[in-house]
Amino acid sequence: MMGGPVERSMDFKGSGRQLLRRLRPERAVLYAMLAMSAAGIALSVIGPLILGRATDLVFAGVIGRQTPEGATKDEVVENARRAGDGNIADMLSAMDFTPGQGIDFGAVGAVLLTALAVYAAAGLFMLVQGRLAALAINRTVFRMREDVQAKLSRLPLAYFDRQPRGEVLSRATNDIDNIAQTLQQTMSQLLNALLTVVGVLAMMFWVSPLLALVALVTVPVSVAVAAAVGKRAQPQFVAQWKTTGQLNAHIEEMYTGHALVKVFGRQRESAEAFREQNEALYRSGFRAQFISGIMQPAMMFIGNLGYVLVAVAGGLRVASGALSIGDVQAFIQYSRQFSQPLTQVASMANLLQSGVASAERVFGLLDEEEQEPDGPSPSKLPSPAGPGRSAARGGRVALEHVAFRYEPEKPLIEDLSLTVEPGQTVAIVGPTGAGKTTLVNLLMRFYEVTGGRITLDGTDIAALPREELRSRIGMVLQDTWLFGGTIAENIAYGAADPGAVSRERVEEAARAAHADRFVRTLPDGYDTVIDDDGTGVSAGEKQLLTIARAFLSDPVILVLDEATSSVDTRTEVLIQHAMAGLSAGRTSFVIAHRLSTIRDADVILVMESGAIVEQGTHESLLTAGGAYARLYAAQFAEAVAEVD
Repeated sequence: MMGGPVERSMDFKGSGRQLLRRLRPERAVLYAMLAMSAAGIALSVIGPLILGRATDLVFAGVIGRQTPEGATKDEVVENARRAGDGNIADMLSAMDFTPGQGIDFGAVGAVLLTALAVYAAAGLFMLVQGRLAALAINRTVFRMREDVQAKLSRLPLAYFDRQPRGEVLSRATNDIDNIAQTLQQTMSQLLNALLTVVGVLAMMFWVSPLLALVALVTVPVSVAVAAAVGKRAQPQFVAQWKTTGQLNAHIEEMYTGHALVKVFGRQRESAEAFREQNEALYRSGFRAQFISGIMQPAMMFIGNLGYVLVAVAGGLRVASGALSIGDVQAFIQYSRQFSQPLTQVASMANLLQSGVASAERVFGLLDEEEQEPDGPSPSKLPSPAGPGRSAARGGRVALEHVAFRYEPEKPLIEDLSLTVEPGQTVAIVGPTGAGKTTLVNLLMRFYEVTGGRITLDGTDIAALPREELRSRIGMVLQDTWLFGGTIAENIAYGAADPGAVSRERVEEAARAAHADRFVRTLPDGYDTVIDDDGTGVSAGEKQLLTIARAFLSDPVILVLDEATSSVDTRTEVLIQHAMAGLSAGRTSFVIAHRLSTIRDADVILVMESGAIVEQGTHESLLTAGGAYARLYAAQFAEAVAEVD
């Protein structure tokens, strides 16, 4: 349920490591990025020490101008002690000044120019590092998208039957985009933060080991706070992206079926479901951002606490003469540089957790069980000859004791045997759920049989490459599918090389499917552009285009699953005549509920509960008075008969 307990990340650390492994092909770029970052950080941490030297020069000039000219440094220190100013004497003893001499602006200018050059070089190195990081990240995300696309092509049809399309789209788009954004905003910053901490810590110990230990007091507190907040925030990010996928799935379904939603007056229920899921997304997103948002102010407070401790301890060290003011100034800058990366990492915690939550979802998709791969040395069928040569084209299909079940405990087809000779038209009829479409799915190897085998021209289809098998089969489904493009491009999609198909072949296929007439009435004819929903084309016209696409593929086997259900009676008759000519030399499987469409079939199979209960011609089955006769009577007789 949407309002139930928040689902925790299955393996946050494992998903994070798997995401890092995705960067391995960019090792060379990453090493160069690391070198640029190290050089930039090294120069940036030297900067405060150089500026501290400038502060010492300025302060020494101020002190020198206030002391009597001609005296020595030791005399000035001794005079201060005699006057009872021991602390000032200790501080002056640690300074390098010349009594009577003011600020050496030449030396100060040289130091400042050196600092400017150092910071400019550091900035240049960091610029190159950022470009290299962008290159590595975009290449990695590019490969990830390719892997997801390839994975989707290898997943079995059963996976898409279980998953809402919006959920799959969310993983392939939203989650990958979120991973890209996370890597772009965190990878180089995390690297810089780590190197900065190491470099600054080294300089802090170089300047004053005691003050360095004081600065490190706050580190365990920072780590404990970050771990506590991160542990509470991560499940919320997992819930956020899971809910995002569910919301996308709902929107996709409601938009696709918006006409039916309005027809049945379900706008209120649809809006209420959207409101509930939107509310769940708001709650999980708010909690994730709120909890993770606590981290940055908490880390800033701890950093400021460390800053105060360093300032107090540094002042005491200056007063005792153990450090110069410039060293303390440099150390205070280092303490700020030391705490700043920790605060940055804390502020990026929400991005990291969100990105890893998305990575977990994408890796879950990539880890899904794939369809069985083709064998190493698959059998191949002989190349088909031209139309009308049934012997050469082949098309003999045999089902030998086939068994299949979608779920192990629920058998659907048991011990089904059937032989279809080349050129025959086989009609498959029966009540809903009898296994008609399942039989075609097994022939196409969308699903694999659980028992027995199916052969094509004597070759077990399980030993054939799927691409080879499906290239022999033309399929037209009840649900039409068109893509955004011209009508000619949609028809040519059925060819092995759509780009090489001539306009004459496209028009010939359209005429065979009786689509040519309505296509020519469109504003741009075959060059009319339609979108993926086929806007501007009726349901029956879309079906005609898909039939023309199947005709263009010139298949050995033709499968029509309720292919004429969306066309009018006159067009249905025309298609039947066209199919009679086109099926010469082809084995045809026709799944139909409207029995008027399959009267001329060579063999009619009547299926019930996954088994063939009758087979024969239209006339012989009517004469037998069995299941087919009852189906026929239910559709065409005046008195409705009960269908067993």
